[in-house]
Amino acid sequence: MKAHPGIPVEVVVSDFQLKPDTGLAIARGWFDSDGVDCIVDIPMSALGIGLTTLAKDRNKVLMMTSTATDELTSKYCGPNHVHWTHDTYALGATVAQAALAQGLDTWFFILPDYAMGKSQVASMSDIVQKAGGKVIGQVAHPFPGTTDFSSYLLQEKSSGAKVVCLSNSGDDAVNCVKQAAEFGMIGKTAGSQKLMMGLFDTPLVHAVGLEIGQGLTYSAPAYWDRNDASRDLAKRLAPALKGEPLAGNHVGDYTGTYQYLMAVAAVGVPRARADGRAVVAQLKSAPIHDPILGTCVVRPDGRNVHDMLLMRIKSPAQSKSEFDLATIEAMVPSDKAFRSLADGKCAMV
Repeated sequence: MKAHPGIPVEVVVSDFQLKPDTGLAIARGWFDSDGVDCIVDIPMSALGIGLTTLAKDRNKVLMMTSTATDELTSKYCGPNHVHWTHDTYALGATVAQAALAQGLDTWFFILPDYAMGKSQVASMSDIVQKAGGKVIGQVAHPFPGTTDFSSYLLQEKSSGAKVVCLSNSGDDAVNCVKQAAEFGMIGKTAGSQKLMMGLFDTPLVHAVGLEIGQGLTYSAPAYWDRNDASRDLAKRLAPALKGEPLAGNHVGDYTGTYQYLMAVAAVGVPRARADGRAVVAQLKSAPIHDPILGTCVVRPDGRNVHDMLLMRIKSPAQSKSEFDLATIEAMVPSDKAFRSLADGKCAMV
């Protein structure tokens, strides 16, 4: 670690193949036998939820930098984890507030049938309904493994909803957007319905392409071209990314790991290794000024609140380089983007 060269840092990586049971077994071995003190990333909500109990029992740290479900700071809040980068509430609130401000008050959702999708749709539905809008319907598709989204898209298209919101992610999101284009729901041929994404990111925009994706609105915790620090990180990580653009998850992994290590340095390595709760308490002790995410405040419930970004995909004519894919339409302040501490009803608060 450059800031504290006397602190040795060892990184281990494992692929849990999107199987929560496999991920839990790996984490148990890391904590019990391999001397691991902190797990970062965790790109699946079901696994993240399962790990909260394990980390609490072993007094280790989880830096949830890719996990989405907002239940990690409500029903499953705990003293040993920080939800660092984004969550389903913030991703949904960012696009929902923008749409509602434009008078787009009737919604239909396509969601994956697992924790992340259900959590996001529940949060967005609550925001829409409190603002006087209406959720006309929703349909869930199996996860993983769905490749044909035509029946779900036709239900949305025929619903008459002003907003068609896709709450899936990864390859599902890419395939769903491409098929939506085939039905004339996005791009230059789009009709009056507005297609929006609750969970999208730069690599997915790159996979969809600007010709298809142009005009689509989505929310993100970070963007590679936001400031000098994010552009520098994108440049430094380019060889490792092998031709793929920097994603919000990459930013979360980097900033979350860095701030965890700074907290370890403040607590002291012996205490940090013996007491994960002490490291989490240190992260909560004062605002963190991160050069990429901006001002970060880790609340008592473990939620790191920071500004979120409302993004719009550029047209091919607007793009000046391969990864110049989107425009930051608005910076949504943390108190507007994230669920309030009171509404989360975390048992620790």
